[in-house]
Amino acid sequence: MAKSFIEELRSREMLQDITPGLEECMAGERISGYIGFDPTASSLHIGNLATIILLVHLQKAGHKPIALVGGATGMIGDPSGKSAERNLLDADSISKNTEAIRKQLEKFLDFSEGPCQAEVVNNLDWFGQMSAIDFLRNIGKHLSINYMMAKDSVQKRLETGISFTEFSYQLLQGYDFRWLFENKNCRLQMGGSDQWGNITAGTELIRRMGGEKDAFAVTIPLLTKADGSKFGKSEGGNIWLDPGLTSPYQFYQFFLNTTDEEAPTLLRRLTLLNLEDILKAEAIHNLDPSQRHAQKLLAGEVTRMVHGENGLSTARITTEVLFGKGSLDELETIDETQFSQVMQGIPRGNLNGLNPDIDWIAALSNDSANVVFPSKSEARKMIVAGAVQINKQKINESGNLPVKPLRGKWLLVQKGKKNYFLLEIH
Repeated sequence: MAKSFIEELRSREMLQDITPGLEECMAGERISGYIGFDPTASSLHIGNLATIILLVHLQKAGHKPIALVGGATGMIGDPSGKSAERNLLDADSISKNTEAIRKQLEKFLDFSEGPCQAEVVNNLDWFGQMSAIDFLRNIGKHLSINYMMAKDSVQKRLETGISFTEFSYQLLQGYDFRWLFENKNCRLQMGGSDQWGNITAGTELIRRMGGEKDAFAVTIPLLTKADGSKFGKSEGGNIWLDPGLTSPYQFYQFFLNTTDEEAPTLLRRLTLLNLEDILKAEAIHNLDPSQRHAQKLLAGEVTRMVHGENGLSTARITTEVLFGKGSLDELETIDETQFSQVMQGIPRGNLNGLNPDIDWIAALSNDSANVVFPSKSEARKMIVAGAVQINKQKINESGNLPVKPLRGKWLLVQKGKKNYFLLEIH
């Protein structure tokens, strides 16, 4: 027997807060639930992935998921979890980001016709037609300043300062819920635990504006790394769902490099594997953690879900070439777009010609290629120690050709075990 939506969340340790009565309501009827996504960038990132999966679980349990892209509220900025006022984007940027995010969401949810058909809405459709006077008169009067000031998202910002613009955000988000409640029969709002104040502002607004049915809220714990820091960022910044911003290889590597402490939680919250398979994978992993079975399963499942089979195949090929026993010939089998995505994020430089008598010490430290070595002395030290490879061949101080260019014009330089650089031959 399939688990209910709430049972599924509990079994995966995904349930943080829940309003009373929701579980009983969902047992007796199909309901609609929504999550809001802020279009302040042209792509969602893996910090958003847990809430996307929340919508997927809702739909799999026989309910209707709604994804709200905040074309209007994105112009304001949510103060939740922020220590300072954010820079506001112009309307054109918000519009482009909204459309890009809409397309990303369509990859995860089932939009085929039926009672559980997923839907994407944009709150600019209702806020764009509303005047400030109408908003203040018809909506603002229902929540008191005292109620709004008590929210954690506001309290945490009082010391550093919060503008009226951001202070009003919870009222705007609250009205989103009210509008969906009235126009889409949506009775559930979900989100990360930092959204509890904004979400319950919506349930309260619905109650005070005379909602005939109960409205409900669910939040999940925020994803954090083992050290407590924000999940979803690497040294280079956010890990995006857009392959043009984070290549499938970089995406795969991020999850492959998660810790033994992080992997079990991420398997539960970011994949659709059933719990029995996850527990089996953890048991296998614990027999020999050095084989990183849990991380490999995690990286494979999440990369496949976000980038498809082709993206996962490219990521695995590249990982094997760079860190395993794979041949560079495997990189010749992928198309130019995939190759560019694979090599995204690898520092690049130029090499002025390739000849049998090349002085590698000079070539890898000159102005065009000093991305590899900042000085000749450092280049000499590592080359003499045998710690430098070009296209998988160890090099000497000079010569050591033939080095076959990759795809006719590239040299993949490996410095030490994990540092890679890409030089274009001119």
